Amino acid sequence: MFALVDCNNFYASCERLFRPSLEGRPVVVLSNNDGCVVARSNEAKALGIPMGAPYFQYAEVLRRADAAVFSSNYALYGDLSRRVMQVLARFAPRIEVYSIDECFLDLAGVRDPTALGLEIARTVRRWTGIPVAVGIAPTKTLAKLANRLAKKGQGPAGPVLDWSELPDPDAVLAAVPVEDLWGIAGRSGAGLRALGIADARALREAHPQRLRASFGVVVERIARELRGQVCLALEEVAPPRRQVMVSRSFGAAVTAPAELRAAVTAFASRAGEKLRAQGLVAPALTVFVQTNPFDAGRAFYANAATLGFPVPTQDSTALVRAATRGVDRLFRGGDAYRKAGVLLSDVVPAGQAPADLFAEVGEEERARRRMAVLDAVNRKYGRETLRFAGQLSGSGWRRRSERGSGVSTTRWAGLATVRAG
Repeated sequence: MFALVDCNNFYASCERLFRPSLEGRPVVVLSNNDGCVVARSNEAKALGIPMGAPYFQYAEVLRRADAAVFSSNYALYGDLSRRVMQVLARFAPRIEVYSIDECFLDLAGVRDPTALGLEIARTVRRWTGIPVAVGIAPTKTLAKLANRLAKKGQGPAGPVLDWSELPDPDAVLAAVPVEDLWGIAGRSGAGLRALGIADARALREAHPQRLRASFGVVVERIARELRGQVCLALEEVAPPRRQVMVSRSFGAAVTAPAELRAAVTAFASRAGEKLRAQGLVAPALTVFVQTNPFDAGRAFYANAATLGFPVPTQDSTALVRAATRGVDRLFRGGDAYRKAGVLLSDVVPAGQAPADLFAEVGEEERARRRMAVLDAVNRKYGRETLRFAGQLSGSGWRRRSERGSGVSTTRWAGLATVRAG
């Protein structure tokens, strides 16, 4: 048996956590640069606000509804996610953190899964303040469906639904469009419909070998899981990462080469920080830039450059040098850049990388110690307390975040203020 625990409207719930007055009010959270809606409370969903909708198109609707609108606060969301997962780890010997707001639990041997699910939901809410729904089923695919039903209040046990307790699971599967199933992409959904497989029940009854021949092993496994056959095991250890990317849309158009280099310097430095945190090294760096594809007055321009290293590295200094060289190759005067980023592909564990036979003696150790000091200072005093001088040119490239809540559980300056009357 698997349980899928999913936080309800997670980003919106995080913003409400320190503002009880927001209960009952529509809450939306915006993407980078306050462009699109990436999270909605149930009240905002009831207003007809679609996921991913451009904010400006619904700004008046939200204003009239007295909605609370926030810029993304990923530091807060990440820390609260960590706390939720720590609580969930107390309830099962094996868990799989699937995403920032979802976690699978192994419930093998549990005699009363519904009672445990209710205890999980109560404890997470009591200890972290985040509401969750729990779906329980013999496979991960069915647990996903059970969780969705629990969120819609279709279970007899409030926020918990055990698939085995449904009076008519066939009717439930028949009401689920095939495109709504976990793991079915849009193209696969269209292909399945062309074969007359329009809902989850029809997919469950389809011949597995024919599904594999037409759509591959992923769709075949989903069909088998709908039958109750476990094909997707719990992944307690995340597979090793193959790439690291840091990319941002700019808060304003960037036209000066120094400002574009500043942005890419910041991205390369952050990528190096990620490499070191995960014990990885990168053999090459790709830097990419692009203008606004929707600017009718200018021709769209996008390009990339890849630069290799003599040996794989995690030294931000080397990454920054390569990234800025890439910008010098790509920059074109007269263009207004709206996005850039760096991509580190084919990363490998640091212990598996070859040594540089021609490097100056002690240079690798000095670089390692330099980066250790950089990381330690920024962990203690806040990100970018120490940074590369190249990041200081201009500020238009920095993310626009005009509606930030300012609340933080990881910085003293962001602690919520409480006033007693």
